Amino acid sequence: MTSHFQRTLIASAVLAALSPAAAPALAQEGTPADSTATVVVIGSRTTARSALDTVVPVGLIDQKDLQSAGTPELGKVLQELDPSFNFTTTFISDGTDIIRPATLRGLGPDQLLVLVNGKRRHQQALVNVQQTIGRGSAGTDINAIPLSAIQRIEVLRDGAAAQYGSDAIAGVINIVLKQGPGSQMSVAGGTTAEGDGDTISVSESHGFALGSSGGYLNLAVEGRRRGETNRAGPDTLRVNPPRVTQRIGDSLAKDAYLWTNAMLPLGAGAGDDNNDDGELYAFGGISRRTGDAAGFFRPKEDGRNVPAVYPDGFLPNILTTMRDASLAVGFRHGLGAEWKLDASVNHGRSELAFFERNSINVSYWYEPKCSCANWHESPTGADTGKLRFTQTTVNLDLRGPLSVSGLVLQLAAGLEYRRDAYQIVAGDPVSYQYGRTNNPAIRILDQTGHIAAAGIQGFPGYTPATEVNAARHNSAVYLDAEHKFALPLTLAAAVRHERYSDFGGTTTGKLALRYDPSRELGLRASASTGFRAPSVQQKFYSSVSTNLNGAGVLTETLTAREGSPVTKALGIAPLKEETSRSASLGLVLRPVPGFSFTADAWRTRIADRIVFSSTIAPESGPCPTLAACPIKAVLDPLRVGQAQFFTNAIGTTTRGLDLIAERTLKGSAGTLVLSGQLGFNRTEVDERHSSSKVLSGAQLFDDAQVTLIERGQPRKHHVVAADFSSGPWNLNARANYYGEVAGQGFTAPYVQTWDAKWLLDLTGRFAFSKAFGVSLGVNNVFDTYPSRWDPVKAAPFPQMGFTYCWETCPFGINGRSLYAKADYNF
Repeated sequence: MTSHFQRTLIASAVLAALSPAAAPALAQEGTPADSTATVVVIGSRTTARSALDTVVPVGLIDQKDLQSAGTPELGKVLQELDPSFNFTTTFISDGTDIIRPATLRGLGPDQLLVLVNGKRRHQQALVNVQQTIGRGSAGTDINAIPLSAIQRIEVLRDGAAAQYGSDAIAGVINIVLKQGPGSQMSVAGGTTAEGDGDTISVSESHGFALGSSGGYLNLAVEGRRRGETNRAGPDTLRVNPPRVTQRIGDSLAKDAYLWTNAMLPLGAGAGDDNNDDGELYAFGGISRRTGDAAGFFRPKEDGRNVPAVYPDGFLPNILTTMRDASLAVGFRHGLGAEWKLDASVNHGRSELAFFERNSINVSYWYEPKCSCANWHESPTGADTGKLRFTQTTVNLDLRGPLSVSGLVLQLAAGLEYRRDAYQIVAGDPVSYQYGRTNNPAIRILDQTGHIAAAGIQGFPGYTPATEVNAARHNSAVYLDAEHKFALPLTLAAAVRHERYSDFGGTTTGKLALRYDPSRELGLRASASTGFRAPSVQQKFYSSVSTNLNGAGVLTETLTAREGSPVTKALGIAPLKEETSRSASLGLVLRPVPGFSFTADAWRTRIADRIVFSSTIAPESGPCPTLAACPIKAVLDPLRVGQAQFFTNAIGTTTRGLDLIAERTLKGSAGTLVLSGQLGFNRTEVDERHSSSKVLSGAQLFDDAQVTLIERGQPRKHHVVAADFSSGPWNLNARANYYGEVAGQGFTAPYVQTWDAKWLLDLTGRFAFSKAFGVSLGVNNVFDTYPSRWDPVKAAPFPQMGFTYCWETCPFGINGRSLYAKADYNF
């Protein structure tokens, strides 16, 4: 009954959104046009235009949309509102528990460029090295930006590397901060239907006028606490009697933000777009977020446990502290003849610190003091190290009209200099050492009589051997041109050249056109080349942990950086840039006032895509000759038991179709906005190749990693919504459809599939006055969960308490949640 009602409701919403003749009783003749008429600035460096008039597809999320979502996290809000955006839920994945991967159009986190007020946003320090979406990438920490500071969000769904530089292969998200007068306070609280995951959020934003010529200072302060959730089942494999031993769900998180956006006009011409005295501007913010997550349970009889300390076994506890800061300052002014100059400096910093708690270093505990006694001592917590990333970008941009042979071109040109730096700081010695001497020649035996594991359990620390403090820089020059012909035809072109200090230069270009034979019909197309430079995180990240190999011998497992002895011995070439070719074709329909429909088909081909390799281990079994075991011949002399690294190993093709319809109906009863956004994408790994004479492409990037890229993100994501306003009331219903996903990273060769699901959210708001309103909402009304693990083919994970998804979880495993929010505008 519930399932039938759910399908009927969703189908009705889709049909209503796509039908211009819907709800005639509510419609009123002569009603104004589109809700999408708000201007956007992304995708073109010329004048702003409406989202429906852009040459390439641009989505717009305004403040009302942001407020209607039932979650305080920016990443989750974007996922609920834009079907091209994915923000997968992660757990038991170290730092990725708190910095979740954000992607666009089914591509990687580092193939999405994020801007704030049109300026490049720095990346995160964390490299995703666990078996999650975005494995091997270092994207942008989208949740480091508070909702209370945001005015609107623009999503450019088109390859834009020629316009904005590296990382824009999948598209660009531009976050526009609040500006001008206006203040708001908001308090929200929520919980899940299971009674866990309690969340409370408090925010306040203020806008102050600076002078009498349009200057402003906006400040936003926000704090949030999200309780942990746990959907683990009983562990029937490792404990008797069975009990819950794992924490599988959201980690405990505490977030604090302070952001600002300011502009100060100068001189007597303040407020004039061509003011020769110009204006100063600045924006940025700081955030501090902490996470409390878990690793894998260690049973009492496990060699990684010390029964004298943990008689019932233990669950390692990973504490993370994320610090993020950014500040951009700049100067804009008119040069006359409609030309404008913009000069800016933008600095950003990301730091992720790890601390392991409720753990132990087994080798410390069992290290022999003499032939007759043991130390029997080890700390149960340790600092396991830090990751830091900094970026400084300097821009000089010019734009304005230029007449060439009677044609007026809108031109934009600029210079950019950027410096990226990366640092790894080692943890406490106990976090990585094998005994206090760290000497592998000493035999230290655990409780089972085997060689004791080194380092703190859960998340071993970074070692002095993996410490790094390195940087690189690049410079760029770009030129954009756009012309609107007398015919209803707009042609745009862009070219960009960048040169990097570590691998050379690259040039990219883009052509786009739009043809509007009438107000009701528009056709658009684009073709572009793009690139993504290997990030400094991918070039310089490494980690070492001492573990047992398949033969039970203590060896080092190495994540090897570029140019290391391991990568050189295996013949892995230095990283080079990814290159892409993108094309799109679309139409825009506005058949009647208040109704719009867009359809855009697109394709992106990426060559030399940078990935994190599969784990490379020596051959097992006898090796009569070196030629019979070539991997062993390389790794054994280097005393490396297993290795993994970043490499340009694959080529992919992603195809997609975006369908978006919106219908606005106004009448005496109120205003009803119906919308449907249908997103389709499919990524295929076209080739796996290797520069190594020892390793094949299939060894470098095995089938489990191919499955993660091809099927780890939903190939279908749809968002349909109905929003009704009448007097003080606003009612919103939004349904998200997530297509099926699959993975085999933990079950190979079996491919575990998680079925497609619909989720429905409902929100109601009542405005007691123009200033004060209260909202109540239910997310995931039908308490929908992902499908369960196969109890036989996915063993032993279901027996360990894993109930739902893990390596890929598009919408999480929390089930239904409820929330209340009060906001006051003044």
